[in-house]
Amino acid sequence: MLRPADNWIEKTANLFFWFVASLVLAIFILIIGDIVLQGYHGLSWEFLTSEPASSGREGGISSILASTVLILMICMAAAIPLGLGTAILLTEFTAKDGFFSKAIHYSLDVLTGVPSIIFGLFGNAFFCKTLGLGFSLLSGGLTLACMALPIIIRMTEIALRAVPDVHRFAGSALAISKTTLLWQLILPAARPGLVIGLVLGIGRAIAETAALIFTSGYVDRMPSSLMDSGRSLSVHIFDLSMNVPGGDQNAYRATFIMLILILLINALTSILTDFWLGKRLLQ
Repeated sequence: MLRPADNWIEKTANLFFWFVASLVLAIFILIIGDIVLQGYHGLSWEFLTSEPASSGREGGISSILASTVLILMICMAAAIPLGLGTAILLTEFTAKDGFFSKAIHYSLDVLTGVPSIIFGLFGNAFFCKTLGLGFSLLSGGLTLACMALPIIIRMTEIALRAVPDVHRFAGSALAISKTTLLWQLILPAARPGLVIGLVLGIGRAIAETAALIFTSGYVDRMPSSLMDSGRSLSVHIFDLSMNVPGGDQNAYRATFIMLILILLINALTSILTDFWLGKRLLQ
């Protein structure tokens, strides 16, 4: 039976946790509500299908959307195989306390805390200048891949290590190859963590601004190839808000579209991951 003092402490703690959770929820609703109310006003199909005009004050965001989607596709095409492969190497083929594993973990921790503008300067120096890709969608996508990799690797590694070792021992006892065990059992069992890692990686990539200013550029025309310069949604919103007088309304509309795009990408990622890994589990 709780003493009166303990009972009072427990009630106070419960009230504090409820207050903090309610405050976070209220801030979230306030931000999303402001974006929805301001961005939905004047939104039309023409806004989605026309190109920007008058420095973005007028027209739409068709070329901006195209550039954003292409940059994300490049980012994910580079980051997902590298991230998944590195996580599998760390969990299944190297010793957890070995020098190699510790060095990789330390590098990932450092990269996670590096400001995005540093990634932008690195992307500009390496991809744009050293590799000769210039200000292009390809440079921007590869730079974002470097930013997303630490998150994807870490979350994927955590998901794989969360799979009970009994599965691995059972596979070894049945003389199942490590590759088959990984493909048929471990990856499907780690599915929730894999989805979280992908979603967090995509979330960081799509909302990035500073790194893309130095790599993909500011050009708002429709890109004709991956070597063209292009402006992402985040860069477009920043430019309208900070550098274009009278561009606030279109900035709100573009922000509203970005929120919808993030929700769609996250849902599509979850659906595709569930389908692929679920299919592997049934085979």
